Amino acid sequence: MDHDHMHGMPPPSSMMNNGSMNGGGGQHHMKMMMHMTFFWGKNTEVLFSGWPGTSSGMYALCLIFVFFLAVLTEWLAHSSILRGSTGDSANRAAGLIQTAVYTLRTGLAYLVMLAVMSFNAGVFLVALAGHAVGFMLFGSQTFRNTSDDRKTNYVPPSGCAC
Repeated sequence: MDHDHMHGMPPPSSMMNNGSMNGGGGQHHMKMMMHMTFFWGKNTEVLFSGWPGTSSGMYALCLIFVFFLAVLTEWLAHSSILRGSTGDSANRAAGLIQTAVYTLRTGLAYLVMLAVMSFNAGVFLVALAGHAVGFMLFGSQTFRNTSDDRKTNYVPPSGCAC
């Protein structure tokens, strides 16, 4: 069994210099090899086929998008909607809202995880930065009101549902 190459992908030596799999005759379909180790560079695919492509501007937009996904994940993870209050425990509507917010947070966490699975080092670093900034703003005591009566030494589990 050949474990040197990914399943369904030809060895790199069989790729033509234009990137097509059919020898360059007629159809020119670019096939991107999926990285299995971290790499630096703007030529990558993150979350969607062909995005961000080879454009530096689109790569920058991709990094900003992943950063804000991570910040939003942390905001939802530390939202008062998820914690609820003792009076809301019997209220079904509040429970449904909590469930919806939790589901949204979990979905966003999985999107950040899938973005990191592009193995692009820039995407990895902005995902970490987004989670760090999000936690600092919404989860740590740095920006909390000191008169807050909530538990202040509780660090919630990671925003990632994995």
